[in-house]
Amino acid sequence: MSLSLIIPNSPIFSPKKVPSIFCKSDGSSFSSSPRTNGSQQPPSSPLSLSLSSPKSSLPISSTPQFPSSPLKSPLSIRVPKKQLLFGTDVAPVKRKRPGRIEIPTSMAVQLGFAAETPRGEEEVQVEEEGYSVYCKRGRRGKMEDRYSAAVNLNGDPKQAFFGVYDGHGNSKAAEFVAKNLDKKVMEEVSKTCEDAIDGAIRDAYLFTDMDFLKEDVGGGTCCVTAMIRKGDLFVSNAGDCRAVLSRNGVAEALTNDHHPSREDERDRIEALGGYVDCCHGVWRIQSSLAVSRAIGDKHLKQWVLAEPETKMLKIKPECEFLILASDGLWNKVTNQEAVDLVRPFCVGLDKPKPFSACKKLAELSSWRGSFDDISVMVVQLQHFLF
Repeated sequence: MSLSLIIPNSPIFSPKKVPSIFCKSDGSSFSSSPRTNGSQQPPSSPLSLSLSSPKSSLPISSTPQFPSSPLKSPLSIRVPKKQLLFGTDVAPVKRKRPGRIEIPTSMAVQLGFAAETPRGEEEVQVEEEGYSVYCKRGRRGKMEDRYSAAVNLNGDPKQAFFGVYDGHGNSKAAEFVAKNLDKKVMEEVSKTCEDAIDGAIRDAYLFTDMDFLKEDVGGGTCCVTAMIRKGDLFVSNAGDCRAVLSRNGVAEALTNDHHPSREDERDRIEALGGYVDCCHGVWRIQSSLAVSRAIGDKHLKQWVLAEPETKMLKIKPECEFLILASDGLWNKVTNQEAVDLVRPFCVGLDKPKPFSACKKLAELSSWRGSFDDISVMVVQLQHFLF
């Protein structure tokens, strides 16, 4: 008795008569091997394996020889290898070609920025004795960052006031603060003694906030300011603009960002009846604002303080320069990275190039994917050494 294992995809089971690869052009077939009686028999199906007893008249077929493809068996020609798994058809796996990897360059970032943002004020460039500023508009809309700089205050070349303001909602608050905060600070400082200057700066922030709220417009602004007076440096902030000092090349943050995720800020907000939650990885007040202190923000004024934190230090020879910048920079560049980039442009040179350093910092943040406005100010502290 003969037992045969037959794969269904064999040509002999095809419903239509299809010219076989075992046929010659005239319709006759090739023989696998001559039989002993000399007659020509069609070869056994190359897809069938016959298991017969010695008495069986059906021989075990051998692989036919083909003139056109002597090295391949009919099995490998007629049936894909993936169809031989347990006699079932398995569709070949189609591998999707991976997406193209884009490696950005400085030029590519500049071209993409210009193409993806509406027309308007693209950048601000200021280079003055003792300080430089570079502001670059982000990809979200109009420029909302502003800055202020006042030197030679009261006729004193060693007295100055600098600020960077990061507006949100619109640019109204940042514009208002840039025009008024320095004047208010100097006014309050003139009324107080040297031991209470930090309190005078605090009052100036609060008065400026009150004046802006009277304008009855929306929006707000984060602030970071630096006042230089008689060899002392007073740095203040409300929000997430930051001041970083280079002390012999070592970065030293002079401000703490005011985010709702800060434990003391969160406790204060919740004690006032507000709440803090995390939305898409960002902590916000009332599911709205991502900073806990700012000037403006009338609709959240119950929880958003305009009161700054102030730090004072004496400007010494090892104090090389001060970086004031909006979070558009600090979200992508660390404090030490910023100092390391700026230092070669400002220290040990006959002609420092702080403006080039400001621009390089902004370009680095943009290259790393910042979508926000980026404002950077570098103050050369040795210029104001008392």
